[in-house]
Amino acid sequence: MQDDLTPNTSFVVAAALFEGGLAVVAVSLGWVLNIPPLETFRWTFRDIGWGVLAVAPLLGALWLCLSLPLRPFRKILELLDASVLPLFSRCSLLELAGISFLAGLGEELLFRPIVQGGLARWIGEPAGPVIGLAAAAVIFGLMHRITVSYAVLAGLIGLYLGLLWTWTGNLLAPIITHALYDFLALTYLAKIRPPPVEDS
Repeated sequence: MQDDLTPNTSFVVAAALFEGGLAVVAVSLGWVLNIPPLETFRWTFRDIGWGVLAVAPLLGALWLCLSLPLRPFRKILELLDASVLPLFSRCSLLELAGISFLAGLGEELLFRPIVQGGLARWIGEPAGPVIGLAAAAVIFGLMHRITVSYAVLAGLIGLYLGLLWTWTGNLLAPIITHALYDFLALTYLAKIRPPPVEDS
């Protein structure tokens, strides 16, 4: 019997399982460490609004990276064009939305309350919150290490999301920002941006 999963369906399932699995890891670690991962999660229109508005600086930074002819940015794009974006370009918008949602949910559940918040509680005031924020940003960057430059950029995004969580006090805001940014960035890079011109 032939396998019904196409290579791209397999990719979508694998991506969804990985990102959704991070939420399971976060909940499990929260149970072991006695840190409820949804303790700061609340449905409020205010923080939904902040989550949406907070995407704008990230999109501005993406535009800047795509516009500046700097070698580290070009190298990142070359690697993405060669290995990652072709997989996403075959995804439907609904599949991109699903992967992005799971990435925002899973990664923010893990990095905000568990890593950032857990370290802040363990170390205590006054250094704990700063160390937790910095450590979560560094680990977030290393988790996204395609190149050194990409890891640095991802770490800065992690720092930004951590500050957003600290400022709003609501996990909903960074989840929305993370998921919406991933969806818009992937949609643009994989489906709207003109394909790279190959050198002859």
